[in-house]
Amino acid sequence: MLPRDLKPEQFRAYPPEARKLAVNNLRTLQQLPLSFLPNLLSEVIELDYKFPVERQRISKEMAMLGSLTPAQMQEWFGSFRDLSLSIKLEHFDWLDQPAQFVEQLSAHLWSTHQLDAFRQAAKEYGNRLQAAVAPDQPVISRLGIAIIGQGLDAYDGQLFRDLREHGTFFSHIKPENGIQQLMKGVAARAQAHPVPYAHWYVEGGQAVEHAPMLTHVSYQALEPKRIALLNKMQAEIKRPGMGPEELRTILAALQPADIGFDSQKDLVLNRFQLKLLTEGSGTQVFSTTFVQWTAREALRRAQPLTLLVRFGPRQRQRPMNELLANIDGHSEPDLVGSLVDADMGAYYNWINQQRLPGAEYSSFIAWFEGSSRAVALGPPFARGATSSATATLEELASWAVG
Repeated sequence: MLPRDLKPEQFRAYPPEARKLAVNNLRTLQQLPLSFLPNLLSEVIELDYKFPVERQRISKEMAMLGSLTPAQMQEWFGSFRDLSLSIKLEHFDWLDQPAQFVEQLSAHLWSTHQLDAFRQAAKEYGNRLQAAVAPDQPVISRLGIAIIGQGLDAYDGQLFRDLREHGTFFSHIKPENGIQQLMKGVAARAQAHPVPYAHWYVEGGQAVEHAPMLTHVSYQALEPKRIALLNKMQAEIKRPGMGPEELRTILAALQPADIGFDSQKDLVLNRFQLKLLTEGSGTQVFSTTFVQWTAREALRRAQPLTLLVRFGPRQRQRPMNELLANIDGHSEPDLVGSLVDADMGAYYNWINQQRLPGAEYSSFIAWFEGSSRAVALGPPFARGATSSATATLEELASWAVG
């Protein structure tokens, strides 16, 4: 089947909102080349489980494509139409399995030396789309917070080396009740701007008390799901003929209920957490990796107004077969190694936050938990500066958001 043959009833397997969007834009979908359409459908088919920002982006993209004239369609997609596809790909069930088709397409393009041409076409499309559909600016300036060093009483090494050149290092922060103060500030932002999935708390260790309106993801709380997934992975790996590609296909087909998520609860967050565990490398066994991946994906997908990330101690690195063999047993924490990981993780969080709309007004705070050391970045703070001013975390956060 080719895109021009699409009919409304063929989308019956799509979830309700995805089906509605596809059918309402059927004429547009029929005009797109097969080398492009499944990429778009892989986003559409997941529409019901996406965050509001993602849904809005996909709807805008559909509306923009529907507004193109025939001449513009040729200009935008001529390079995609020039790609040569196999009969096997044309007969693949790309409508109901678009993500799997994209994997098959990548292999075909590589084997036929067309991958560079596809990448160039995709780049040109992305540039056109970005120019045609301007992103919405946040209703308030974004605030990112990273708390590192959980469980470590002292550390004499230099911290926040990469962040300091972009902001002000504070050496005399009052650490008392620091976590509670930051949580209070985050809760106040969520209360003042109650946008769904706009205010996040990501925890890598033992969760602290937090406002219920925050979107909360916890490494420890997901332990039963992580163990269930690792057990499934071990069972699949032992099967004859199982390789990395086959395992990836199996993981991609998993549903939240398959590893113990409650199907009656937040479907969007459940699907997000499932993808954290099935698509991330090391997210199942290392808390620092889990927290970093969660923060990256939350920023990329949900584009939160507030993101508080608290890194926890990860287990000491061992050979992977030992890690998998001890998935539900005792593990030795590596406190200093976790701090080093989290220090770099905080820097990556800031970089990813800076990629979002309104970055020039955003602020970011990183704090070594329980200590007097912190760094703050954003319009109110001088770059590459050091301050010996005595301040609480509450005051530092209030300066950050003006």
